[in-house]
Amino acid sequence: MPSPAMPIRIAHSSAVDPTTAVNELHAGLVQERLAAVIFFCSADYDLTALAAALSLAFKDLPVVGCTTAGEIGPAGLCERSLVGVGFSASVCSAVGGLLGDLRSLSAEQTKDFAQSRLNALLDLAPYACSSNSFGFLLIDGLSLKEEPVALDIQRMLGNIPLVGGSAGDGLRFQDTWVYWGGAFHPNHAVMLLISTTLPVYAYRTQHFLPSEHRMVVTAADIGRRTVHEINGLPAAEEYARLIGYPLDQLTPALFAAYPVVVKIDGSYYVRGLQRANPDRSLTFYCAIEEGLVLRIAQGENLLENLAAAFGRVRQVIGQPLVTLGCDCILRKLEVAAADQLDDLNRLMTDNRVVGFHTYGEQFRGIHINQTFAAVAIGAPATASEHD
Repeated sequence: MPSPAMPIRIAHSSAVDPTTAVNELHAGLVQERLAAVIFFCSADYDLTALAAALSLAFKDLPVVGCTTAGEIGPAGLCERSLVGVGFSASVCSAVGGLLGDLRSLSAEQTKDFAQSRLNALLDLAPYACSSNSFGFLLIDGLSLKEEPVALDIQRMLGNIPLVGGSAGDGLRFQDTWVYWGGAFHPNHAVMLLISTTLPVYAYRTQHFLPSEHRMVVTAADIGRRTVHEINGLPAAEEYARLIGYPLDQLTPALFAAYPVVVKIDGSYYVRGLQRANPDRSLTFYCAIEEGLVLRIAQGENLLENLAAAFGRVRQVIGQPLVTLGCDCILRKLEVAAADQLDDLNRLMTDNRVVGFHTYGEQFRGIHINQTFAAVAIGAPATASEHD
């Protein structure tokens, strides 16, 4: 049972029955004055039944959530489960909203949505700013719209950091869903804006660095995130040559080990490869455009990199009450291939991560892959810290 004084509570249920799962989640999160709830769930649930149970349990509270490629919660790395976090109104103000239809959405509609949510937050918390607030975005992971949505929202939020993830459905890549207002929605995004009196730290980490192998996209289908030519040659052939493998050995595991990075505003961000196609093109998980300069990435130790990132968080805000974490599914597959899931599990639980394995991550308006993007929220300052 959570401490009565705990302003942010986390909970988990592995119950198969949707109503039972929601009741267990509610029991772990409920407190006298809840401001908002964020949850992550397996796509294997009966989503209609799950939505009905969530609506009944949490009523008119702002509740956002999504389906996943694996959940992360108090029990560590999970599958076929429901995890969540509840925020007390004593320390948090929150507003949420639903954005869609993504395929026909204009930039102006996205900006109007973000501005209206920001105005609503400022009505509740007039002193909301970049040091005490953040946006949390969940978006259909098959929409191919993460880039413009994340960028347009971040532009309206200004310096308030936007962090989020792309919804998943295990590893099926068929249907992904976000939750708002008592229902699950495909082809939509949901956002929760939170301002808090607690310490907040938004960050990302990746374990890849650029190599000397340079790739220029010379022909691409931007709408489908498919590259036909790299350096003027068939894309899959040139990529295989640069990483030193035969064309017929290009597999998801190899793509996870050898992603590419792009430089944006002086920092490198990962662009994950999804598949090699029969016509020798390459399909990516992120937007790709002609003329883009990419570099083959070289991997460092994922677990050491993540542990170092958690260590930096503790230096800034102390041990977190919760870490809202969006972790790329390709990272989990890489750790599993190295038989190190137990080590990853310990890192996640030690740092109170609640989140999910994603089809992509968003950080400060940029859509990326093979990255851990997170917001850590620290404990209230004690009286002795003010003496």
